[in-house]
Amino acid sequence: MKSEFWLIILLLFPMPVFTQQNSEASRRDTIQYGTDTEITSLVQALKNEKADYLDTELIELALTSKNQRILSGVFSFFGEREKSGLEERAIKAVNEREDEANETVLFAIDYLGRVKSADSVPLLIELIDTEDRRFLNNGIRALGRASSSDKKAADDAAVFMIDYYSNREPGSDIRRELITSIGATGSLSGIELLSEIATNEDERIPLRNAAIDALSKIGAPECLDPIIACIRTNDPNIRSTAVGALGPFSGDAVEKAILDAFRDSYYRTRLAAVRASRERKLEAAVPFLKFRAERDEIPNIRDESIRALGVIATSDSIEVLETLFSERKNSDRIRVISAEMVMKNAPSRNISRLIAEMDEAKKRNQTALYNGFLKALGESVVDGDKTELINATRRLMQSGSATEKLYALDIIANNKLPGFDADINTLAADRNEGIARRARQTMEKLETTGNEQMTENN
Repeated sequence: MKSEFWLIILLLFPMPVFTQQNSEASRRDTIQYGTDTEITSLVQALKNEKADYLDTELIELALTSKNQRILSGVFSFFGEREKSGLEERAIKAVNEREDEANETVLFAIDYLGRVKSADSVPLLIELIDTEDRRFLNNGIRALGRASSSDKKAADDAAVFMIDYYSNREPGSDIRRELITSIGATGSLSGIELLSEIATNEDERIPLRNAAIDALSKIGAPECLDPIIACIRTNDPNIRSTAVGALGPFSGDAVEKAILDAFRDSYYRTRLAAVRASRERKLEAAVPFLKFRAERDEIPNIRDESIRALGVIATSDSIEVLETLFSERKNSDRIRVISAEMVMKNAPSRNISRLIAEMDEAKKRNQTALYNGFLKALGESVVDGDKTELINATRRLMQSGSATEKLYALDIIANNKLPGFDADINTLAADRNEGIARRARQTMEKLETTGNEQMTENN
């Protein structure tokens, strides 16, 4: 069925489809025969598009290339997505680092950490043990991440770094990297040292903060007492960090500490309380979050409070969000973020209101507000009667701008809306490649859904 579908599209629109195929073939040729400048430009384009269809070709290229720009670009592209496939090449680059450009080695080290390559832990320990300043910070950072996927590797890495911290007298920058990386391992072996650093009032503030965050990363019950102790300190920076570190923990003492932090005059502590409430989905925090969303003097706290209400998603918090979204006296930013949260949690009962407010914003030439509401609509998934959604989408498709058409395609794909095949086919042949690509993706999603429904019916 899929081949027949694409044959019809090919017959109807031969030139655009050919152009797309030719574009992909051209990109493969670039990987095969292009210069490092051309290849790095292509990798950047793939990053921007969040495309992965050339991953196999890029892996093959990396396995045979020693070009610094190519390797750095490919390691970065795969590392940002935590995409495996280059571990062998990265380990080789670290092993043979004297024959590779320094930048290639650094990107290879970072890649091994990002993909949590437990197999690379012995090599990273060996690298750090040399104390080669070129690679020391990156190596320590990668060791914690790489070891976190395997308990034995995590324990080995933590023990090594604890010994390094305690016995080699590293500089302040290295000490901070070690503290953070010990926490990243998740190993219980690091709790004693981290607790000692966190609660030591004579220690430097950045190191204490790093130790508190590291204890939170480990998240074991034994980590809670030193974090609670840090909340009682007079230093506002330590207080805010400690409150922010409470997210993974539970219990009455934790909830009380979070709610108390909403009253802290230091804005970072209030912000930490908001984020901890969101992470824990703390229902008791809803009245505090409502107050902060409406009245806090710091815009970021207001924004984060709204998002936290959306994550907590009780009936009370959704009611607060609906009020914030509907009140036209509120700022555009508050209304847009509230709309996003409302449509994530109660789309069906608010779809009419969102469309009405979107139309009102357009009538008043409130461009930023309109675009924000349009984005919220584009991300919505509505159950039940979709008549209003279909009508709004049809208006966007027939008379909308390029941006409006893109959101219309998102609405169709997310809600599996019927009756838009002709519109999608037209957009698939659009001169704007972004619109054409999105239209083809929408076709594929709808076809996949149709095939799944046919399979279920059979």
